[in-house]
Parts: sequence; structure tokens; C-alpha cells
Amino acid sequence: MNDIKKVVLAYSGGLDTSVILKWLQDTYGCEVITFTADIGQGEELEPAREKARRFGVKKIYIEDLREEFVRDFVFPMFRANTVYEGEYLLGTSIARPLIAKRLVEIARREKADAISHGATGKGNDQVRFELGAYALMPGVKIIAPWREWDLLSRDKLLAYADRHGIPVDFKKRSGEAPFSMDANLLHISYEGGVLEDPAREPPAKGMWRLTVPVEKAPSKPEDIELEFRGGDLVAIDGRRMKAHELLAELNRLGGRHGVGRLDLVENRYVGMKSRGCYETPGGTVLWKAHRAIESLTLDREVAHLKDDLMPRYASLIYNGYWWSPERRALQVLIDHTQERVNGSVTLRLYKGNVIVVSRKSADSLFDARISTFEDDQGAYDQADAGGFIRLNALRLRIAADKAAARGSGAARAPAARKPVAAPARKPAAAPRKASGATPGPARARKAAK
Repeated sequence: MNDIKKVVLAYSGGLDTSVILKWLQDTYGCEVITFTADIGQGEELEPAREKARRFGVKKIYIEDLREEFVRDFVFPMFRANTVYEGEYLLGTSIARPLIAKRLVEIARREKADAISHGATGKGNDQVRFELGAYALMPGVKIIAPWREWDLLSRDKLLAYADRHGIPVDFKKRSGEAPFSMDANLLHISYEGGVLEDPAREPPAKGMWRLTVPVEKAPSKPEDIELEFRGGDLVAIDGRRMKAHELLAELNRLGGRHGVGRLDLVENRYVGMKSRGCYETPGGTVLWKAHRAIESLTLDREVAHLKDDLMPRYASLIYNGYWWSPERRALQVLIDHTQERVNGSVTLRLYKGNVIVVSRKSADSLFDARISTFEDDQGAYDQADAGGFIRLNALRLRIAADKAAARGSGAARAPAARKPVAAPARKPAAAPRKASGATPGPARARKAAK
């Protein structure tokens, strides 16, 4: 890559990307353009600008992408009720496609020769950034310093920073930061450091910045009403807001009731297992409400089809394939299912729980005339159920008859599994010998002295 003269760097202003900025200048002798995205991480971004200027960066992009992030990435993902490995709401994963998109857009505008990022060679983010970049700009060159340099420890990074006058946060220097943290408007993730041992309880100090412990949550529950149009949240308690404002408000509401904490061992795309702790209060509330409004408005088979496809859709996002043709095709299907997902859901927030209280929709497929347990005035003829059952039992009866004819006994119910024997208990220790019994060797020697 000797022809690289200009690089766009995804820059946070932290230790890693500040070292990368200087390393790019020294290693490639290139001009570095920094790009910092505001996606709701809640940090002051001006220090990143000042750090970049300190190292001679002339072109600095700092962009407020909060609305685009929620409207065009978070909301489409939640239309699918997306969850990875049964629990993870993909707060980190869904932020990467937007950052990759802006990186290549800036690279085109600035006629840059390459883009660069600070993701390590062990994690998922390198895959997410680079797959996104290649999908949007096939000929792009990517510099991933963690796969090139020899600064593979915190001590080496700090030594490099000291040599080049790079300011370092005291906690980074002293080692007081016991884990790494990544935040955006959807969640905060905590990984590494003391969290690398899955058997160790997360520290109470320094973590869980969005949510209160359930034991400190209010003793009185709080009811909130969420309104949906076309599968997207549009109002909370009758107040219409922009997409990013809605999610921020859900974070506030869920957080004060201790909603949305998760401690997960997940399977990374690169092959290893990793322990992560996540806070997603607003996303947890939104996910529950969206499922509730869909339960009223979606046809059964459409709902089941969505549930079948969701794990695949979640894996595509987790593994970095947001910009792939298969994810886009799935999105068209998902969005089509949301055309009648309109209405409101009332939820009760209480000590870490999100409880559905009620739901209503003008597009509801729930028909009380048919589903009632009382006299339905002929709306549903219960006699029809007999034929329905006989037809659905036909294949079961045929299989049972064939098994009986073969004498295989396959028609019989399977035998119960034998219980697993409990491990044998260790024999009780022998009782101590009474006074006057023959002493052991040690006691005999002591007595002889």
C-alpha cells in the first residue's frame, strides 16, 4: 500500500484510535482525515476534534447521526423482532453498518486512497466494518492497524503514546479501567478485563450506567403507552417525537425501573466464545411492545414465518452482512408484513420486568365473536372441528397402522428415560479414637520428647 496518500480514519479520540492516527502518519506518511460519529454515546465530542488538530489533521468530520441511526437501522431491525442467540438485541452490531457507510461516503468525497478503523483482529467489528465497506465501495483499501503493528498490549500502546505526546486518560494509564465500554443510543456494552472470566460476577462499580439495580428500582409500577404505525414506534403516552428522541425516552423510562440488563456468553463470528454484559433498557421495552402489537395484527402464518426467518436475519446483522443482498431481500419481506402493524400497547414497568397490560388496533385480526367462550350465535361451528382433526390425524393413523403391521411396536408411546443415578456420596470420616488409644506416629514422637 505504498501508494496511499490520504486515509479516512474512524476516530473516537480514545487511546487506540489516537495511537492509530499517529501511527498512520508515521507508517504511511499520509494525510489522515478523521470521522467521528455521534450515535448517542453520550460523550462530549469536541475533545476528539482538539486531539485530531493537535496532530495536524486538517479535515475533521464530526456528525450527528442519531436520527439516521434509529430511523434507518434500529427501527428496521426491530420490525423483525431481532434477537441474537435468544437474548442479545444487537446494540453494537447495528451501529457498524452506518459508520461503514459514512466512512466510504467521506472517502469518495475526499478522494481518499483508503479507510482505517480501530477494531482488533480478534473481534467481530473488523468484519462488520470491512464487509460493509466492500459492499458499498468494492475497490476500497482498508488499513486495520491491529492486524499490522506490534503494539499488541496496553503497555505497548501507552509507551507509544508517551513517545509521541498523545494524551492518555488517567484510568487507562493506571489500569483502573477494569473493562472496555462501547455505547450508543441503543445500548452500552461492557467487555474484557475482569469480565473475561464467565464465572466472575460483574463489578458493581463503574458498570450499569443506564439502569438502576432492581432492588433500588421504584416500588410502584409505571404504565406507559406506546403507539405504532407501520411497525415503527411513533409516540409514547401520546407524545410524538423523532425516532432518536423516542428511543432516548424509552431508555430513561426502562432504565429507572431496572429493565434491560444482560450478561451473555455469545458465539463470535470469528469462532471464539466471548462474554459480554449489555444494557438495553429502551430496546427491551420496544421489543416487548412490538411483539405485542404484532400479536393482534399479523396473520398466524406470517407471524410464524417471521419467527422462522428471524434467527437468520439476526445472524446476518451480527456477522456484518447488513449491506448484503440477502439481508436487503429479507428486509423487503419484513417491511411488507408491517403495513398493518398499527395500534397501541400499554406496558407496565416494574423492577426489571416489562409486562404487557393491554393492546388495541384498528387493524386487529382478533375477532371476539369467534374467540368467545360464551354463545357465539353460530359464528363458529364447533362441529367443524371433528373433520379438521380427522384430516390432520390421517397421516398419524396411517403411520401407526403401518408400524403395527410390521410388528415394530413403533406405535407405542416411547419408554420413559431411565433416571440418572446420583453420584455416590463419599464415606463418612472414621470417628476419632478415644483418649488412651494407640497414638499415631506424630503424636507418639511428640509424647516421647
